[in-house]
Amino acid sequence: MKLNTRELFANRHLAPSPQDVTEMLAKVGADSIATLIQETIPPKIQNTNPLNQLSPALSEDEYLAHIESLLNKNKVFRSYIGQGYFGTIIPPVIQRNILENPGWYTAYTPYQAEISQGRMEMLINYQTMVTELTGMDLSNASLLDEATAAAEAMTMLYGARKGPKKKVACFLIDSNVYPQTLAVMETRAKAVGIDTQVVDLENESLDFSEVYGVFIQNPGQNGEVKDWTPLVQELKKAQVFTAMASDLLALVTIKTPGEMGADVVVGNSQRFGVPMGCGGPHAGFFATKDAFKRSLPGRIIGVSQDAQGNKAYRMALQTREQHIRREKATSNICTSQVLLAVMAGSYAVYHGPQGLKRISQGVHSQATYLANKLTEAQFKVKSKQFFDTIVVEVTNVEEIQGAALAAEINFHYENNLVFISLDETVTPERLQEILEIFGISQSTIPQEVESNLSILRSTPFLEHKVFQSYHSEHEMLRYLKSLENKDISMVHSMISLGSCTMKLNASAEMMPITWKQSAHLHPFAPLDQIQGTLKLIHTLEKDLAHITGFANVSLQPNSGAQGELTGLLVIKAYHESNNEPHRNIALIPSSAHGTNPASAAMTSLKVVVIKCDDHGNIDIDDLDQKITEHGTHLSCLMVTYPSTHGVFELGIKDICEKIHQVGGQVYMDGANLNAQLGHTSPGAIGADVCHLNLHKTFAIPHGGGGPGVGPIGVAKHLSPFLPGHPIIKTGGQHAIGPVSAAPYGSVGVLPISYGYIKMMGGEGLTEATNFAILNANYIKDSLKDFYPVLYTGHKDRCAHEFILDCRGFKDATGIQVEDIAKRLMDFGFHAPTVSFPVVGTLMIEPTESEPKVELDRFAAAMIQIRKEIQKIEDGLWPQDDNPIINAPHTSAVLLQEHWEHSYTRTEAAFPLDWVQKNKYWPTVARVDNAYGDRNLFCSCIPTDQL
Repeated sequence: MKLNTRELFANRHLAPSPQDVTEMLAKVGADSIATLIQETIPPKIQNTNPLNQLSPALSEDEYLAHIESLLNKNKVFRSYIGQGYFGTIIPPVIQRNILENPGWYTAYTPYQAEISQGRMEMLINYQTMVTELTGMDLSNASLLDEATAAAEAMTMLYGARKGPKKKVACFLIDSNVYPQTLAVMETRAKAVGIDTQVVDLENESLDFSEVYGVFIQNPGQNGEVKDWTPLVQELKKAQVFTAMASDLLALVTIKTPGEMGADVVVGNSQRFGVPMGCGGPHAGFFATKDAFKRSLPGRIIGVSQDAQGNKAYRMALQTREQHIRREKATSNICTSQVLLAVMAGSYAVYHGPQGLKRISQGVHSQATYLANKLTEAQFKVKSKQFFDTIVVEVTNVEEIQGAALAAEINFHYENNLVFISLDETVTPERLQEILEIFGISQSTIPQEVESNLSILRSTPFLEHKVFQSYHSEHEMLRYLKSLENKDISMVHSMISLGSCTMKLNASAEMMPITWKQSAHLHPFAPLDQIQGTLKLIHTLEKDLAHITGFANVSLQPNSGAQGELTGLLVIKAYHESNNEPHRNIALIPSSAHGTNPASAAMTSLKVVVIKCDDHGNIDIDDLDQKITEHGTHLSCLMVTYPSTHGVFELGIKDICEKIHQVGGQVYMDGANLNAQLGHTSPGAIGADVCHLNLHKTFAIPHGGGGPGVGPIGVAKHLSPFLPGHPIIKTGGQHAIGPVSAAPYGSVGVLPISYGYIKMMGGEGLTEATNFAILNANYIKDSLKDFYPVLYTGHKDRCAHEFILDCRGFKDATGIQVEDIAKRLMDFGFHAPTVSFPVVGTLMIEPTESEPKVELDRFAAAMIQIRKEIQKIEDGLWPQDDNPIINAPHTSAVLLQEHWEHSYTRTEAAFPLDWVQKNKYWPTVARVDNAYGDRNLFCSCIPTDQL
């Protein structure tokens, strides 16, 4: 008998059984997985060294004990640091039913509107909340954080310059801005040639004739609140745009930026029920005027109608998405922070306007009372007009700080100033603890305190029924469940999106992110209080460096698009350090994801497109020609490997060497790293920098379109340029500026990837790649007799994904790839990636965590759709009335009294027998995209129109 009962986590993560593997290998014609890998990955790039520097794999139980012990090294003090991050109370109904619910966190970006209605409804709530609290015309569905939202405002307004301001490049930033926001704005401004100047807008006499925009923080970094209306009016006369950062909880109480005349309002929705998480992820908000709707970065959810004339939600103005614009983009934003925006929107729904007023006015009253008591005690309170933050000038700052730390309380300190930022977690008892630090003894705290503010809000907000209806937990629980039921997520079926790697997000990986030792840390807490998290960060950096074959890793970029931007900025800094600032050409294959050229444009690189050959590989002749033409000015090649076509290109090492020979750098897009683990690596192939999508290869869930994490790995010569931070030291000795607000990015979700690596171990990660490649080749070979496979490798193998060509159906049947995507909904599946990287195709990636039975179900659905197409070809069904062109079919459509279609109700709803056993019903019929764009409406639907 064996004494060890321990089971490896990899056995649970990798779904196919030994019997499944035998059958799948027979299907693909390989005698072993090892043979399949040898036939798929070019021998020239295969590693001889396995991932043996990773620690031995832990079981789930062992890992949870390990991570608990590690995070217990943190000291979770009460945080009154502020500076853009505040304590908040996560309503348990939201924490348990959204943040901890895979029905919400495993959904994909809502490109397929008919199966994303619940998530988009909550995003509409979020947009409505932001729009009404800021007093603006419309809001997007979130950005990455407050600092990057501020940078997006600066660059959007730069692109909106007109008339005499068309060539003006100066942007003024008020000195009362958060330091991390200022630093990110300066990083982004430098990359595109904007001249930023920090000024005191209150006290300096300024000439705005050579200025195109001004950025104001209100409340400011010091907590001061001001009515900026006179200045904004002056700026308008000078044809200068105004961007303003604000605070949603403050805007419940104070005059809105919209009323002051601002053009853009940005901020962080974190304090609406989202934990600080040592810096993120949080949903940055971005609201603006209607005039900027087609320039707005990020995504907008809008209202349209479906084929039955019913109201339905969709992603509005999709063609203005920045990654679609490629090298003409003004932003590279491809993801939002959807899960966190959903939480913030839910927080507003649950509390409603009256609840938000209670919280906001309570926080303000506590701050006012604290300021009054400190003043009475002869402390110099510098704050005059404030919402939640007061600044106290003291002569004994070390003594105050020592007393605070002894009471397990954190304030923010600058020289002899103590900044105290209150939040909704403060009780009368905690307020008394603060007073005692300043030597003020017990006192009775009154129920009401007179406000010091002179610019109180006078306009109503959140009057829509949704914000009035769900204030008991039972009502809220049912509302959230009703929304969840409208969406397809990984809890329903495989989401086989190529390049997006919708893999298992294991429960053991997810559990620690809501523990208080992880969730409630302030990103600027003293380092001795976050030793457990720092150990996690540095271990994860070391492990990722080993996995990728690089010298160093930075976790700061908080999305894949941000990782691209960071990698290119690092390359740019490297060239400048070599006195070669003229290197401004980025070679990018035509197959690249749109964020590649968009990121290049954001760093002022000129994009030169490289052709691909008939097999989907980089055209070497065209590459050689472009290298010859641009060699001395070549900054980098941006390449995805395996290619976006799902193929391991044989000549990749030679391609990298060609770039290096002329002094260029190789940037590798890490979207397809899932096909490399343990067998090769970007470093081994010859890349100099690579961003990693932790929300793809390393198991962080997509959350309906975010959070994402996009760290970069770099070779030794680029390590000195990794991004720094103005508050917490990060990066190398020649660090570029920060690219996100928090020093280590979205730390709150890093335990997921840390846990994935710790539980998989080196062998498990290698096996993950094995099974990702096996599963992909199995589905490919199951479907190749029914659909043309567009590209394969030299032995007819694909990597971890492959492309089906659906273009040939249109002429004969009228069926297009979008119709196939909609028809899959009737089978209970989300579509694969549609029309990327080739229009009219489907890119399919099953990942390693799907079992054979699910692969077979998906293949059966695709084969059945092909048979339905054949019926149209044979004239059995007309082109304008068949189950594919009319898909998806809702229950309401099926229950109509009159059925006049050429196919039966059963053929519509239950095209295969197994569909009946677990039927997913789309809640709306096919959504009319054009109608939604012609009639743009991005707030809650008026009750009388529902």
